Amino acid sequence: QPPAFGFLFDVDGVLVRGSQVVPAARQAFQRLADSRGRLRVPVVFLTNAGNCLRSAKARELSQALGLQVSPEQVILSHSPLRLFSQFHRKCMLVAGQGPVEENAQKLGFKHVVTIEALRKAYPLLDMVDQSRRPKELPPPTTGFPTIEGVILFGEPVRWETSLQLIIDILLSNGNPGAELQDIPYPHLPVLACNMDLLWMAEAKMPRFGHGTFLLCLESIYKKVTGRELKYEALIGKPSSVTYRYAEYLIKQQAEEQGWKSPIRRLYAVGDNPMSDIYGANLYNNYLKSAHQNQVQAGVKRSPQAASPQTEDRLELRKGYNNSVESCKSILVCTGVYRRNVDVPSNTEECTTEMVFHGHRDFCFDPSLVEASYIVQDVNDAVQLAFKKENWS
Repeated sequence: QPPAFGFLFDVDGVLVRGSQVVPAARQAFQRLADSRGRLRVPVVFLTNAGNCLRSAKARELSQALGLQVSPEQVILSHSPLRLFSQFHRKCMLVAGQGPVEENAQKLGFKHVVTIEALRKAYPLLDMVDQSRRPKELPPPTTGFPTIEGVILFGEPVRWETSLQLIIDILLSNGNPGAELQDIPYPHLPVLACNMDLLWMAEAKMPRFGHGTFLLCLESIYKKVTGRELKYEALIGKPSSVTYRYAEYLIKQQAEEQGWKSPIRRLYAVGDNPMSDIYGANLYNNYLKSAHQNQVQAGVKRSPQAASPQTEDRLELRKGYNNSVESCKSILVCTGVYRRNVDVPSNTEECTTEMVFHGHRDFCFDPSLVEASYIVQDVNDAVQLAFKKENWS
């Protein structure tokens, strides 16, 4: 019998902790695969990682899980940027680490400038590290293109350099060599990927994520200008656009396998209540609303959806069958979440006490961090879903 459900798996804290595989992950995928190592259920790996190539993450997961994972099964935080074609021909500054230039090109961007290229073109801008300051006054920069927008792929290595140069680009309207005149507002478009404040690696305590870097950037911009930094798009979990893209890929997998039954239910497995669970519950609310109102085109706006422009520009629905009815969230205890500590039992009483780690542009609804189910690990999550689906 063809499956009527699919899985969305977070990676860090669910399947791996840094370079170490979570033991339950291999057990889970032994259940999910048939005797020839092929998945019996459609699966998408939904991670907020963004400082690598999709193909590299697929290879990493293949090695960790002991089965073949294709790049088409992987959604990195920046994967939905391929839908933002209106920016693909603009000159974009890209920030992060890893192969940011190659990532941008694979997503469709034709003309990108890295932070390092900008720093070399304008060496007087990067002044915090005294060892990198020019010893002599450099000649004027000529022929450098005007920046038309900014893409924030993930947390950079030298935060002070990236923070300074991104602010310079926004204040100068893309011309950092010019003298500062009136500060432009609205500023140049900013597209940000991955809003995770914290993430879990091998350390006992969570580590800073890209959301922490965004918090710094927003605070500096407001302190300098007195105005709010605005995002053209916020993608990665918990943004609805990311889950919508995941649903699209789940259905593609089912079609390629020849499974005729429509996919009705999604199970999103994660370790971070503020991104994995919040995002899955937010998308579940959208699905319920879409069915109630028979919405067939675009993602319905909601008070919790950051950057409505993101959802409005989605173009995934050529012959799209809106069959998915629910997205259930399953929280595991192998990463950021600590059982009996993070999620209050009575949200009405604890609303004011709970610290919201989500992004500034997402309205905090305490009910959205409450998982549909809480289990020990990803193997238990798979067994739970199989039981709910009466699946052998």
